[in-house]
Amino acid sequence: MREPGRTPLFLLAILGLSGLAACGDAKPPLTQDASAARLLNQADPDRGRRLIAEKGCIACHAVPQIRAPVSTVGPPLNDMRRRAYLSGLLPNTPANLVQWLLDPPAVNPRTAMPNTGLSVAQAEDIAAFLISLP
Repeated sequence: MREPGRTPLFLLAILGLSGLAACGDAKPPLTQDASAARLLNQADPDRGRRLIAEKGCIACHAVPQIRAPVSTVGPPLNDMRRRAYLSGLLPNTPANLVQWLLDPPAVNPRTAMPNTGLSVAQAEDIAAFLISLP
């Protein structure tokens, strides 16, 4: 015969241990360090930060280090280096991030993100900024 009260205690213990397991060190970035370093060497993250504001990215995205009204139309652009995929389709690499920024509908025709007409250099600068965020 089961004792009343033991099951809830057991469940609480399991939940507590599960919570402790989630409190590990921060996960390392998924973006390869070598390819990220190459992009950061050839692009200008400061210019990328300015372009995010100028091109209107902040109308849909919350972006760290850029003051703007909070928008939740698109996902926040924090922790980009730790994301496995871009748009749920492309593996998260610097080259794929640049490809996505250049023409999002070409990558995912169902995306709400428009083609903003970025040049390759502008897309690289924006990607460098997003990758450089802590």
